[in-house]
Amino acid sequence: MAPSLAALHSAAASHLPHPRRQRTTALARASSVLRLPLRRRSRWVAAECCDASRSRTSQFATGGAGGTATGGGSGSGRARRGLGIDVAAVGAALRDARTADDVESVVNAFLNHDNAAAAGEAHLLPLQVYTCVIRGLGKDNRPDAAFAVVEHLKRRGAVLNQFVYNCLLGAVKSCGEFGRIQAVLDDMEAQGVSPNIVTYNTLMSIYVHQGRVEDVLRVYADVQERGLVPTAATYSTVMCAYKKAGDAFAAIEFFAMLSGRYRNGELVVGNRGDWEQEFVKFEKLTVRACYMSMRRSLVGGKNPVGEVLKVLLAMDEAGVRPERSDYERLVWACTGEEHYAIGKELYQRIREGGDGGEISLSVCNHLIWLMGKAKKWWAALEIYEDLLDKGPKPNNLSHELIMSHFKILLDAAKRRGIWRWGVRLLNKMQEKGLKPGSKEWNAVLLSCSRASEASAAVDIFKKMVDEGLKPDVVSYGALLSALEKGKLYDEALRVWEHMCKVGIKPNLYAYTILVSIYIGKGNHAMVDAVLHDMVSKQIEPTVVTFNAIISACVRSNSGGNAFEWFHRMKIRGIEPNEITYQMLIEALVQDGKPRLAYEMYMKACSQGLQLPAKSYDTVLEACKAYGSIVDLTTLGPRPSKGVEPIRIENNFSSFSQFKDLPSTSHHFAGIGMYGFSGYRMAR
Repeated sequence: MAPSLAALHSAAASHLPHPRRQRTTALARASSVLRLPLRRRSRWVAAECCDASRSRTSQFATGGAGGTATGGGSGSGRARRGLGIDVAAVGAALRDARTADDVESVVNAFLNHDNAAAAGEAHLLPLQVYTCVIRGLGKDNRPDAAFAVVEHLKRRGAVLNQFVYNCLLGAVKSCGEFGRIQAVLDDMEAQGVSPNIVTYNTLMSIYVHQGRVEDVLRVYADVQERGLVPTAATYSTVMCAYKKAGDAFAAIEFFAMLSGRYRNGELVVGNRGDWEQEFVKFEKLTVRACYMSMRRSLVGGKNPVGEVLKVLLAMDEAGVRPERSDYERLVWACTGEEHYAIGKELYQRIREGGDGGEISLSVCNHLIWLMGKAKKWWAALEIYEDLLDKGPKPNNLSHELIMSHFKILLDAAKRRGIWRWGVRLLNKMQEKGLKPGSKEWNAVLLSCSRASEASAAVDIFKKMVDEGLKPDVVSYGALLSALEKGKLYDEALRVWEHMCKVGIKPNLYAYTILVSIYIGKGNHAMVDAVLHDMVSKQIEPTVVTFNAIISACVRSNSGGNAFEWFHRMKIRGIEPNEITYQMLIEALVQDGKPRLAYEMYMKACSQGLQLPAKSYDTVLEACKAYGSIVDLTTLGPRPSKGVEPIRIENNFSSFSQFKDLPSTSHHFAGIGMYGFSGYRMAR
């Protein structure tokens, strides 16, 4: 059937009017007819065609399916004598036809056979005209007119063939009138017309459009049972059905079957080059079906990583080769934390692909973001390194994303006090052309403070200045905290003096470190002076300040002073918290006062505070050790809270909250410690 269809289209094309002006004029006139009533339109078109026929040459003398058609088939009268039929005009005239009578009226007007009709002669346009008109009416969303044309042909005794009914099915598909499909099939059976492969292809495409995948496969099985030879369109439609269903494995299996038959020469009918082009389409449809399946797995699959990897492996085994753009589209679908493994696999496939490792920069940025979301920061850094080494060149977004990952790693180092890790991160950033800012350097300083590494903090502070950055209150506070923990009180005081000299205004937490320094030196009088200075600058001491004082008393084995500061805290109206009582209990036990420690523990519990298990154990062991006459059963059960709260006075990480504190540019006037003299602040 395929060769006959090709011959029919070739014959139709050979009779198309070549002059562009004549075709344009005919279409323009046909479109103007739509404003006329049906009967007047028919007479007007007939007159126009008669006038046009006088100027036409014998090149329009045979039937065609293009812009014009002439006598042939079962036509009569002027049609047989060489009258050209304008198919576009016929279609325009039949747009509003509803019955076979309407169609017959238009046909009579075109053939100008009023006298012949009176004589009872049967007259029809060439059958090719009707099929072209039916297809056009379908595209124009005029299904009633298309069915009316077929009824007119049956009334006039025309022999309907598969081509007519296939055109009618195509019109139904174009209009979306799927409820009429069965009527067309029943009429074919009533007329004794057997469906061919084109009929089945049309049916399958309709079912694909409706999402009825099982019906598509049923029709395909029927094609095989009837012994019909599937065409490339048949296979493409089945592929589209698998894509619609998102069944990747079925699509891959079908493609593998077609590939085997193609290699064995079982599918090649006609030009082999045409089938090569068709196989490119088959592969693209298979890739698309796999993409839809993997995307659905990523969106709502129970095991998205495993499901996607299985599809990728099946594609490799079947020889399905996605293009770079296919992989990149799938990368964009990876948005969840668990998708990082898929993103990494796709990234490696793109880099190792046949495009020389080319990849879109936006895709790389998305992968860097995805790796960060999944807490795979080193994997994100590897992608960034590939951008620097292999391209494409990273942009501002790339820098911002990788900087955000470094900040997360530096914050982790700060929280854990892993200062060496922080130093390596800073070095890594500088190696990759990233310039750490004040926040990054401060994070490393804070990690040194948390680890009580005074010498490391001094070195980091000096390097920060060497990089042209201006230390702020956070930088100075972290350095003060590290020196205070290292009991380098005199050096810490010189740093404080220098901070004030260069115009950095201390905040609450800086003053907290200062009072801890004076407590460590045993200078309680200066602690009062510092508190008075804080109040004069409208910085009210808080529970954190007094916790730092009590904690410093504990470290210096001054339990009595700790209890005194506890009372002064109460006098100022500052309510103690869990950390206050925890430090106070430890100080009282150090001072040999277990009963007082017991009373403080019971007082904290009566206030609803939840002290850690360490405080409970400290009180219990002290009472037993000193032989204190205390009913230990009143302590109650041992608390399950076994983790000791963080000592706020030793945790300077909260300095990072003060981002907007001013800092000015000055010279370092030698502070006389660790070789600090002579360094210039960056302007």
